[in-house]
Amino acid sequence: MRMPVTIIAIIVIAFIVGTITPWWSVAVVAFLVGLLAGHKPGLGFLAGFLAVGLYWLCLALYRDAANEHILAGRMAALFHLPGSYTFAGVTAIIGALVGGLAAWAGSLLSTRKR
Repeated sequence: MRMPVTIIAIIVIAFIVGTITPWWSVAVVAFLVGLLAGHKPGLGFLAGFLAVGLYWLCLALYRDAANEHILAGRMAALFHLPGSYTFAGVTAIIGALVGGLAAWAGSLLSTRKR
């Protein structure tokens, strides 16, 4: 799989799976796609990082807009962040690291098979 196809695959599958499973299911999706994609470990990490980070950023901003930034604003104040968009960014970075590490592990396992 090429890199854009890998990123889109992770986003689409994570969206489908994420509607019925817990938050950590994106790590399982990124791991499996990283395993099947056959990228080098660095590119696997990058694909998982970008895909899950973008997915969580879009999801956080969508849910934040749905409640008029009330919850994210309060959570941002709790963590001493400047605003709700910064909180969405921190959320995206955490998700990106989870996805990147999972895809990296899948890529490492994939390269060991060969």
